[in-house]
Amino acid sequence: MRSVTYSMGVSLDGYIVGPNGDFNWTDPDEEIFRFWIDQIRGVGVHLLGRRLYETMLYWETADQDPTLDESDREWTALWNPLPKVVFSKTLSEVQGNARLASGSLAAEIERLRAEPGEGDIAIGGATLAAEAAEAGLIDEYQVMVHPVLVGGGIPYFPHGGRRVDLELVETRTFGSKVVHLRHRVVRQGGAYPVAGAPLT
Repeated sequence: MRSVTYSMGVSLDGYIVGPNGDFNWTDPDEEIFRFWIDQIRGVGVHLLGRRLYETMLYWETADQDPTLDESDREWTALWNPLPKVVFSKTLSEVQGNARLASGSLAAEIERLRAEPGEGDIAIGGATLAAEAAEAGLIDEYQVMVHPVLVGGGIPYFPHGGRRVDLELVETRTFGSKVVHLRHRVVRQGGAYPVAGAPLT
């Protein structure tokens, strides 16, 4: 069964965006950008909230820029054809290889898990990930921890949620001292929640 992963850059105090909306401290150097390129190869479909979708729209036309470097072109070649599902109450249409979600997040994930296909189901954006976490739908938390304290903003982890036991499966420290942590959710009996079913 395809795994649901939540992967973002995060400050040491746990935020993906600072209190003023800034996240330039997550800008990757060449080593980290190469890591993200390798990671996206393992994704089969990407679920996005509106804000992240709009941020990533840049890549839809980035390859038209003659000054784009080789790594950016490689990312664009992988990102643009990747199927995407956008969750939004305000958008009426989306661009590229994306579609607006027709059902709830839980229903979309259940349907994607049941379909034939390879690659992870990646979730992008804290609001969408918080909803998935509350429903017990995330299988792996992948954080790129940056050595900075931003003092507030949008947290990577939802506050006030239930306890989730994790197993550390991978770590990597980059030359910039950014640390990647990959944790797998420990499921009792290996069971996945069913859309609409109460959590136990």
